[in-house]
Amino acid sequence: MSGTTTVVLAGMHGHGRWHLRELRRLRGAGARLVGICDPRPPEDADDDLAGDVPVLPSLRDLLDRVRPDVTIVCTPIHTHAELALLAAESGSHVLLEKPPAPTLAEFDRLAAGLAVTGRACQVGFQSLGSLALGHVRALIDDGAIGEVRGIGAAGAWQRDAAYYARAPWAGRRSLEGVAVVDGALTNPFAHAIATALALDGVRGDERLRDWEVELYRANPIEADDTSCLRLITARGTTITVAGTLCAEGEVEPHVVVHGTSGRIVLEYRTGLVRLESGGRVRTSAHGFTGLLENLIAHVHDESVPLLVPPAATRPFMQVLEAVRTAPEPREIPPSRRWIDRVGPHPRFVVTGVDEAVVRAADEMLLLSEVDPSWRNR
Repeated sequence: MSGTTTVVLAGMHGHGRWHLRELRRLRGAGARLVGICDPRPPEDADDDLAGDVPVLPSLRDLLDRVRPDVTIVCTPIHTHAELALLAAESGSHVLLEKPPAPTLAEFDRLAAGLAVTGRACQVGFQSLGSLALGHVRALIDDGAIGEVRGIGAAGAWQRDAAYYARAPWAGRRSLEGVAVVDGALTNPFAHAIATALALDGVRGDERLRDWEVELYRANPIEADDTSCLRLITARGTTITVAGTLCAEGEVEPHVVVHGTSGRIVLEYRTGLVRLESGGRVRTSAHGFTGLLENLIAHVHDESVPLLVPPAATRPFMQVLEAVRTAPEPREIPPSRRWIDRVGPHPRFVVTGVDEAVVRAADEMLLLSEVDPSWRNR
Protein backbone atom coordinates (compact mmCIF):
# COMPACT_ATOMS: atom_id res chain seq x y z
CA MET A 1 0.00 0.00 0.00
CA SER A 2 1.09 3.55 -0.67
CA GLY A 3 1.32 6.35 1.90
CA THR A 4 -2.30 7.23 1.23
CA THR A 5 -4.94 4.88 2.65
CA THR A 6 -8.24 4.96 0.82
CA VAL A 7 -11.34 4.48 2.96
CA VAL A 8 -15.00 3.73 2.28
CA LEU A 9 -17.68 4.38 4.91
CA ALA A 10 -20.78 2.18 5.00
CA GLY A 11 -23.39 4.04 7.04
CA MET A 12 -22.95 7.81 7.15
CA HIS A 13 -25.83 8.85 9.40
CA GLY A 14 -26.03 8.57 13.20
CA HIS A 15 -22.69 7.31 14.53
CA GLY A 16 -21.40 7.40 10.96
CA ARG A 17 -21.04 11.17 11.32
CA TRP A 18 -18.45 10.55 14.04
CA HIS A 19 -16.46 8.46 11.55
CA LEU A 20 -16.75 11.24 8.98
CA ARG A 21 -15.29 13.69 11.47
CA GLU A 22 -12.46 11.25 12.26
CA LEU A 23 -11.69 10.86 8.57
CA ARG A 24 -11.52 14.60 8.16
CA ARG A 25 -9.16 14.75 11.15
CA LEU A 26 -6.94 12.06 9.63
CA ARG A 27 -6.58 13.65 6.20
CA GLY A 28 -3.17 14.94 7.14
CA ALA A 29 -2.12 11.44 8.19
CA GLY A 30 -2.93 10.05 4.74
CA ALA A 31 -6.46 8.65 5.23
CA ARG A 32 -8.66 9.62 2.29
CA LEU A 33 -12.41 9.05 2.03
CA VAL A 34 -13.18 7.74 -1.47
CA GLY A 35 -16.80 6.61 -1.17
CA ILE A 36 -19.88 6.28 0.99
CA CYS A 37 -22.49 3.54 1.07
CA ASP A 38 -25.88 4.53 2.43
CA PRO A 39 -29.43 4.07 1.14
CA ARG A 40 -30.18 7.60 2.35
CA PRO A 41 -28.31 10.39 0.54
CA PRO A 42 -26.31 13.02 2.43
CA GLU A 43 -28.27 15.73 4.18
CA ASP A 44 -27.21 19.38 4.07
CA ALA A 45 -25.40 19.05 7.40
CA ASP A 46 -23.37 16.12 6.03
CA ASP A 47 -22.09 17.83 2.88
CA ASP A 48 -18.97 19.35 4.42
CA LEU A 49 -18.00 16.11 6.15
CA ALA A 50 -18.76 13.81 3.23
CA GLY A 51 -17.00 15.87 0.58
CA ASP A 52 -17.24 15.14 -3.12
CA VAL A 53 -17.21 11.32 -3.22
CA PRO A 54 -19.60 8.79 -4.77
CA VAL A 55 -22.54 7.80 -2.55
CA LEU A 56 -24.12 4.48 -3.54
CA PRO A 57 -26.82 2.38 -1.83
CA SER A 58 -25.02 -0.91 -2.56
CA LEU A 59 -21.74 -1.66 -0.79
CA ARG A 60 -20.88 -4.33 -3.36
CA ASP A 61 -21.23 -1.80 -6.19
CA LEU A 62 -19.16 0.77 -4.30
CA LEU A 63 -16.37 -1.71 -3.51
CA ASP A 64 -16.23 -2.76 -7.16
CA ARG A 65 -16.01 0.86 -8.21
CA VAL A 66 -13.36 2.27 -5.85
CA ARG A 67 -11.48 -0.76 -4.41
CA PRO A 68 -10.65 0.85 -1.02
CA ASP A 69 -7.85 -0.18 1.30
CA VAL A 70 -10.16 0.03 4.33
CA THR A 71 -13.94 -0.21 4.74
CA ILE A 72 -15.67 1.15 7.83
CA VAL A 73 -18.89 -0.76 8.56
CA CYS A 74 -21.19 1.42 10.66
CA THR A 75 -24.57 -0.05 9.76
CA PRO A 76 -27.44 -1.72 11.68
CA ILE A 77 -26.21 -4.44 14.04
CA HIS A 78 -27.83 -7.30 12.15
CA THR A 79 -25.98 -6.35 8.93
CA HIS A 80 -22.48 -6.13 10.47
CA ALA A 81 -21.22 -9.64 9.74
CA GLU A 82 -22.50 -9.83 6.18
CA LEU A 83 -21.07 -6.46 5.15
CA ALA A 84 -17.75 -6.98 6.93
CA LEU A 85 -17.24 -10.27 5.09
CA LEU A 86 -18.28 -8.67 1.80
CA ALA A 87 -15.65 -5.98 2.27
CA ALA A 88 -12.92 -8.42 3.33
CA GLU A 89 -13.66 -10.78 0.45
CA SER A 90 -13.30 -7.84 -1.94
CA GLY A 91 -9.77 -7.29 -0.61
CA SER A 92 -10.48 -4.49 1.87
CA HIS A 93 -9.40 -4.35 5.48
CA VAL A 94 -12.29 -3.61 7.88
CA LEU A 95 -13.13 -1.39 10.83
CA LEU A 96 -16.33 -2.99 12.14
CA GLU A 97 -18.57 -1.18 14.60
CA LYS A 98 -19.58 -2.93 17.80
CA PRO A 99 -21.18 -5.26 18.50
CA PRO A 100 -19.56 -7.26 15.68
CA ALA A 101 -22.58 -9.57 15.30
CA PRO A 102 -25.99 -10.10 16.92
CA THR A 103 -25.36 -13.76 17.88
CA LEU A 104 -22.37 -15.79 19.01
CA ALA A 105 -22.85 -18.27 16.16
CA GLU A 106 -22.82 -15.50 13.57
CA PHE A 107 -19.73 -14.00 15.20
CA ASP A 108 -17.91 -17.32 14.94
CA ARG A 109 -18.84 -17.57 11.25
CA LEU A 110 -17.62 -14.00 10.77
CA ALA A 111 -14.28 -14.70 12.48
CA ALA A 112 -13.75 -17.85 10.43
CA GLY A 113 -14.61 -16.05 7.20
CA LEU A 114 -12.28 -13.16 7.97
CA ALA A 115 -9.42 -15.57 8.66
CA VAL A 116 -9.87 -17.11 5.21
CA THR A 117 -9.61 -13.71 3.51
CA GLY A 118 -6.42 -12.74 5.30
CA ARG A 119 -7.71 -9.18 5.68
CA ALA A 120 -7.31 -7.32 8.99
CA CYS A 121 -10.41 -6.48 11.00
CA GLN A 122 -10.63 -4.10 13.94
CA VAL A 123 -13.79 -4.08 16.09
CA GLY A 124 -14.96 -0.62 17.12
CA PHE A 125 -14.74 -0.76 20.91
CA GLN A 126 -13.17 2.69 21.19
CA SER A 127 -12.69 2.32 24.94
CA LEU A 128 -10.12 -0.42 24.29
CA GLY A 129 -7.95 2.17 22.57
CA SER A 130 -7.58 4.07 25.84
CA LEU A 131 -4.07 4.32 27.23
CA ALA A 132 -5.74 4.24 30.66
CA LEU A 133 -6.21 0.47 30.39
CA GLY A 134 -2.48 -0.17 30.51
CA HIS A 135 -2.16 2.21 33.45
CA VAL A 136 -4.91 0.45 35.40
CA ARG A 137 -3.42 -2.97 34.66
CA ALA A 138 -0.03 -1.75 35.89
CA LEU A 139 -1.60 -0.49 39.13
CA ILE A 140 -3.26 -3.87 39.64
CA ASP A 141 -0.04 -5.79 38.91
CA ASP A 142 1.88 -3.53 41.31
CA GLY A 143 -0.56 -4.36 44.11
CA ALA A 144 -1.85 -0.78 44.42
CA ILE A 145 -5.25 -2.05 45.64
CA GLY A 146 -4.22 -5.42 47.01
CA GLU A 147 -5.90 -8.51 45.66
CA VAL A 148 -8.71 -7.95 43.13
CA ARG A 149 -12.12 -8.85 44.63
CA GLY A 150 -14.19 -8.09 41.54
CA ILE A 151 -15.02 -5.53 38.88
CA GLY A 152 -18.16 -3.38 38.67
CA ALA A 153 -19.38 -1.03 35.96
CA ALA A 154 -22.21 1.48 35.78
CA GLY A 155 -23.63 4.21 33.61
CA ALA A 156 -26.82 6.25 33.46
CA TRP A 157 -27.84 8.14 30.32
CA GLN A 158 -30.95 9.86 29.03
CA ARG A 159 -32.48 8.75 25.74
CA ASP A 160 -35.78 10.10 24.46
CA ALA A 161 -38.42 8.81 22.07
CA ALA A 162 -36.42 10.01 19.04
CA TYR A 163 -33.63 7.60 19.97
CA TYR A 164 -35.95 4.65 19.52
CA ALA A 165 -37.60 6.13 16.42
CA ARG A 166 -34.27 6.62 14.62
CA ALA A 167 -34.40 3.27 12.80
CA PRO A 168 -36.70 0.23 12.47
CA TRP A 169 -34.18 -1.92 14.40
CA ALA A 170 -33.71 0.48 17.32
CA GLY A 171 -34.75 -1.02 20.64
CA ARG A 172 -35.51 -4.39 19.06
CA ARG A 173 -34.43 -7.85 20.12
CA SER A 174 -35.18 -9.13 16.63
CA LEU A 175 -36.49 -7.79 13.35
CA GLU A 176 -38.45 -9.99 10.94
CA GLY A 177 -37.05 -13.08 12.59
CA VAL A 178 -33.43 -11.87 12.54
CA ALA A 179 -31.61 -11.21 15.84
CA VAL A 180 -30.79 -7.54 16.50
CA VAL A 181 -30.21 -7.33 20.30
CA ASP A 182 -30.26 -3.53 20.49
CA GLY A 183 -30.51 -3.20 24.25
CA ALA A 184 -28.79 -0.99 26.81
CA LEU A 185 -26.18 -3.58 27.77
CA THR A 186 -25.33 -4.78 24.27
CA ASN A 187 -25.12 -1.42 22.49
CA PRO A 188 -24.79 1.83 24.51
CA PHE A 189 -23.08 0.16 27.48
CA ALA A 190 -21.29 -2.53 25.49
CA HIS A 191 -18.07 -0.61 26.15
CA ALA A 192 -18.55 -1.06 29.90
CA ILE A 193 -18.70 -4.83 29.48
CA ALA A 194 -15.80 -4.96 27.03
CA THR A 195 -13.62 -2.74 29.22
CA ALA A 196 -14.31 -4.76 32.35
CA LEU A 197 -13.46 -7.99 30.54
CA ALA A 198 -10.27 -6.45 29.13
CA LEU A 199 -9.12 -5.32 32.58
CA ASP A 200 -9.66 -8.84 33.87
CA GLY A 201 -7.43 -10.13 31.07
CA VAL A 202 -9.95 -12.62 29.67
CA ARG A 203 -8.60 -14.29 26.52
CA GLY A 204 -10.70 -14.85 23.43
CA ASP A 205 -10.52 -18.65 23.75
CA GLU A 206 -11.74 -18.68 27.36
CA ARG A 207 -15.33 -19.42 28.35
CA LEU A 208 -17.31 -17.55 30.97
CA ARG A 209 -18.08 -19.75 33.96
CA ASP A 210 -21.48 -18.41 34.94
CA TRP A 211 -23.81 -15.43 34.49
CA GLU A 212 -27.04 -13.86 35.71
CA VAL A 213 -28.97 -11.32 33.64
CA GLU A 214 -31.79 -8.95 34.64
CA LEU A 215 -33.49 -6.99 31.85
CA TYR A 216 -36.06 -4.22 32.36
CA ARG A 217 -37.77 -1.63 30.20
CA ALA A 218 -39.62 1.59 30.83
CA ASN A 219 -40.04 2.46 27.14
CA PRO A 220 -42.55 0.66 24.88
CA ILE A 221 -39.80 -1.37 23.18
CA GLU A 222 -38.78 -5.02 22.88
CA ALA A 223 -35.27 -4.70 24.29
CA ASP A 224 -33.98 -3.51 27.65
CA ASP A 225 -33.40 0.14 28.50
CA THR A 226 -32.43 -0.57 32.12
CA SER A 227 -30.52 -3.72 32.96
CA CYS A 228 -27.75 -5.48 34.81
CA LEU A 229 -25.71 -8.65 34.73
CA ARG A 230 -23.25 -10.50 36.90
CA LEU A 231 -20.82 -12.99 35.49
CA ILE A 232 -17.83 -15.05 36.54
CA THR A 233 -14.93 -15.10 34.10
CA ALA A 234 -12.60 -17.98 33.31
CA ARG A 235 -10.15 -16.43 35.79
CA GLY A 236 -12.78 -16.61 38.53
CA THR A 237 -13.35 -12.86 38.63
CA THR A 238 -16.85 -11.59 39.33
CA ILE A 239 -17.95 -8.75 37.03
CA THR A 240 -21.16 -6.80 37.58
CA VAL A 241 -22.49 -4.26 35.06
CA ALA A 242 -25.59 -2.07 35.47
CA GLY A 243 -26.85 0.64 33.15
CA THR A 244 -29.91 2.66 32.23
CA LEU A 245 -31.08 4.93 29.42
CA CYS A 246 -33.84 6.30 31.68
CA ALA A 247 -31.69 8.34 34.04
CA GLU A 248 -32.93 11.10 36.33
CA GLY A 249 -29.65 12.93 35.77
CA GLU A 250 -26.61 11.30 34.20
CA VAL A 251 -23.81 9.14 35.56
CA GLU A 252 -20.60 9.05 33.51
CA PRO A 253 -20.03 5.41 32.52
CA HIS A 254 -17.21 3.94 34.56
CA VAL A 255 -15.56 0.71 35.63
CA VAL A 256 -14.58 0.02 39.25
CA VAL A 257 -11.85 -2.48 40.10
CA HIS A 258 -12.41 -3.53 43.72
CA GLY A 259 -9.37 -4.64 45.72
CA THR A 260 -8.74 -5.80 49.26
CA SER A 261 -7.01 -2.50 50.09
CA GLY A 262 -8.60 0.03 47.75
CA ARG A 263 -10.21 0.50 44.40
CA ILE A 264 -9.56 1.97 40.94
CA VAL A 265 -12.25 3.88 39.05
CA LEU A 266 -11.84 4.30 35.29
CA GLU A 267 -14.08 6.64 33.28
CA TYR A 268 -13.50 4.85 30.02
CA ARG A 269 -14.86 7.59 27.76
CA THR A 270 -12.70 10.34 29.24
CA GLY A 271 -9.59 8.33 30.17
CA LEU A 272 -9.74 9.59 33.76
CA VAL A 273 -8.40 7.16 36.38
CA ARG A 274 -8.92 7.55 40.13
CA LEU A 275 -6.90 5.41 42.54
CA GLU A 276 -8.43 5.23 46.02
CA SER A 277 -6.09 3.50 48.45
CA GLY A 278 -4.60 4.06 51.90
CA GLY A 279 -6.90 6.99 52.61
CA ARG A 280 -5.58 8.85 49.57
CA VAL A 281 -7.13 9.62 46.19
CA ARG A 282 -4.86 10.07 43.18
CA THR A 283 -6.16 10.93 39.73
CA SER A 284 -4.54 10.77 36.31
CA ALA A 285 -5.73 11.49 32.76
CA HIS A 286 -4.85 9.36 29.75
CA GLY A 287 -5.23 9.71 26.02
CA PHE A 288 -6.52 7.37 23.32
CA THR A 289 -5.18 5.64 20.25
CA GLY A 290 -7.76 5.91 17.48
CA LEU A 291 -8.87 2.51 16.23
CA LEU A 292 -8.79 3.58 12.57
CA GLU A 293 -5.29 4.99 13.05
CA ASN A 294 -4.19 1.72 14.66
CA LEU A 295 -5.77 -0.34 11.86
CA ILE A 296 -4.00 1.73 9.19
CA ALA A 297 -0.70 1.42 11.06
CA HIS A 298 -1.17 -2.36 11.24
CA VAL A 299 -2.00 -2.59 7.54
CA HIS A 300 1.21 -0.74 6.67
CA ASP A 301 3.31 -2.64 9.23
CA GLU A 302 2.05 -5.98 10.58
CA SER A 303 4.42 -5.71 13.54
CA VAL A 304 1.98 -3.10 14.91
CA PRO A 305 -0.64 -5.21 16.72
CA LEU A 306 -4.33 -4.54 16.31
CA LEU A 307 -5.87 -3.18 19.50
CA VAL A 308 -9.23 -4.94 19.06
CA PRO A 309 -9.04 -7.94 16.69
CA PRO A 310 -12.20 -10.07 16.48
CA ALA A 311 -10.73 -12.82 18.69
CA ALA A 312 -10.38 -10.34 21.55
CA THR A 313 -14.12 -9.61 21.45
CA ARG A 314 -15.36 -13.19 21.77
CA PRO A 315 -15.75 -12.92 25.58
CA PHE A 316 -18.02 -9.92 25.00
CA MET A 317 -19.98 -11.95 22.44
CA GLN A 318 -20.54 -14.63 25.09
CA VAL A 319 -22.10 -11.94 27.26
CA LEU A 320 -24.22 -10.69 24.36
CA GLU A 321 -25.43 -14.24 23.79
CA ALA A 322 -26.44 -14.49 27.45
CA VAL A 323 -28.44 -11.28 27.09
CA ARG A 324 -29.97 -12.40 23.79
CA THR A 325 -31.21 -15.68 25.24
CA ALA A 326 -32.36 -14.21 28.57
CA PRO A 327 -36.09 -13.88 29.30
CA GLU A 328 -37.88 -10.89 27.77
CA PRO A 329 -37.35 -7.62 29.66
CA ARG A 330 -39.79 -6.95 32.49
CA GLU A 331 -41.85 -3.79 32.14
CA ILE A 332 -41.16 -1.25 34.88
CA PRO A 333 -44.56 -0.37 36.36
CA PRO A 334 -46.06 3.13 35.93
CA SER A 335 -45.65 3.75 39.67
CA ARG A 336 -41.85 3.65 39.26
CA ARG A 337 -41.51 5.67 36.06
CA TRP A 338 -42.63 9.02 34.70
CA ILE A 339 -42.43 10.95 31.44
CA ASP A 340 -40.23 14.02 31.11
CA ARG A 341 -41.77 16.32 28.49
CA VAL A 342 -39.39 19.26 28.89
CA GLY A 343 -37.20 18.57 25.84
CA PRO A 344 -38.11 18.34 22.16
CA HIS A 345 -39.14 14.69 22.61
CA PRO A 346 -40.67 12.93 25.63
CA ARG A 347 -38.54 10.46 27.55
CA PHE A 348 -39.15 7.92 30.27
CA VAL A 349 -37.44 8.41 33.62
CA VAL A 350 -37.13 5.68 36.26
CA THR A 351 -37.21 6.98 39.82
CA GLY A 352 -34.04 6.22 41.79
CA VAL A 353 -32.33 4.38 38.94
CA ASP A 354 -29.16 6.51 38.92
CA GLU A 355 -28.37 5.62 42.51
CA ALA A 356 -29.33 1.97 41.91
CA VAL A 357 -26.89 1.35 39.03
CA VAL A 358 -24.03 3.06 40.90
CA ARG A 359 -24.67 0.99 44.01
CA ALA A 360 -24.81 -2.17 41.88
CA ALA A 361 -21.30 -1.46 40.59
CA ASP A 362 -19.99 -0.37 43.99
CA GLU A 363 -21.30 -3.40 45.85
CA MET A 364 -21.25 -6.00 43.06
CA LEU A 365 -25.01 -6.45 43.27
CA LEU A 366 -27.81 -7.08 40.81
CA LEU A 367 -30.57 -4.48 40.73
CA SER A 368 -32.92 -6.92 42.47
CA GLU A 369 -30.37 -7.18 45.29
CA VAL A 370 -29.98 -3.41 45.53
CA ASP A 371 -33.74 -3.11 46.00
CA PRO A 372 -35.99 -6.21 46.25
CA SER A 373 -38.83 -4.27 44.60
CA TRP A 374 -36.98 -4.70 41.26
CA ARG A 375 -38.01 -8.37 41.39
CA ASN A 376 -41.60 -7.22 40.95
CA ARG A 377 -40.92 -4.88 38.06
